[in-house]
Amino acid sequence: MQTLRTPDDRFTDLPDFPYEPHYAQINDQDGGTLRVAYIDEGPANAAPVLLMHGEPSWSFLYRHMIPDLVTAGHRVIVPDQVGFGRSDKPTEQSDYTYARHVSWMSELIFDRLDLQNVTMFCQDWGGLIGLRLVAAQPGRFDRFLVSNTGLPDGRGTPSEAFLNWQEFSQTTPDFAVGFLLQMATETDLSAEIQAAYDAPFPDDTYKAGARIWPALVPTSTNDPEAPANTEAWKVLSQFDKPVLCCFSDKDAVTAGGDKPFLKFVPGAAGQPHVTVEGGGHFVQEDKGPELAAIINNFIATT
Repeated sequence: MQTLRTPDDRFTDLPDFPYEPHYAQINDQDGGTLRVAYIDEGPANAAPVLLMHGEPSWSFLYRHMIPDLVTAGHRVIVPDQVGFGRSDKPTEQSDYTYARHVSWMSELIFDRLDLQNVTMFCQDWGGLIGLRLVAAQPGRFDRFLVSNTGLPDGRGTPSEAFLNWQEFSQTTPDFAVGFLLQMATETDLSAEIQAAYDAPFPDDTYKAGARIWPALVPTSTNDPEAPANTEAWKVLSQFDKPVLCCFSDKDAVTAGGDKPFLKFVPGAAGQPHVTVEGGGHFVQEDKGPELAAIINNFIATT
């Protein structure tokens, strides 16, 4: 597997992002290794809050949430998914599969960091991967929060907005990451912020993972990962520890995505689910401090 590594100087002086990366070596599932980056802030002996990003963002997305979570006394772990942020980037779209993404994050979270008593917040592909981690080792997780995400197994009908995005991602000649973040965010992002989202990708050769990810979402039961997600739902349907939905009100892609969690996951019963008003798909960008307060309160009350 051929990989690229974004030069460090691409990440200097990013706005409101002083966090130094930590690194772990993991199996690339192809006979080699990958270097995966993650942020690790707060007391090392505190129960971890795991923040999982999606497409095509990176840990920079959580810069408005990390400080308030650390101030509340939590250890905060924010991985960069393989192909994103400061993590290594395989160069071929065929190097990326849903199963590999799950394996890559499993090795980081379970084997390298050995996280226990985890509170997970996940959005977008952070949920597609993070919820598989919960299903694989539910005993490691004390609770989780879902926002603008899901765990599709091909049995539902994807939203028109998602299908349009999926087609766009595979056909557009210019995959401008910072601009794409702006298009899915209610807040006006400055040129400096958009440049920070572009930072991991010096040119299009670094974007194989970002390009292919939308196409890897299971949209039919024939998808190779549809059965695994169906099995994961069986585990989640027995998960009786606290679960909170905090979807935003202005995301056409995942509108209604909270319903399966409310219906099928026992831990969601009786919880103070929130609709985050004024948030787009990247609700962390629009309402980061509000989300951090939701997480802090959820931990404190459960």
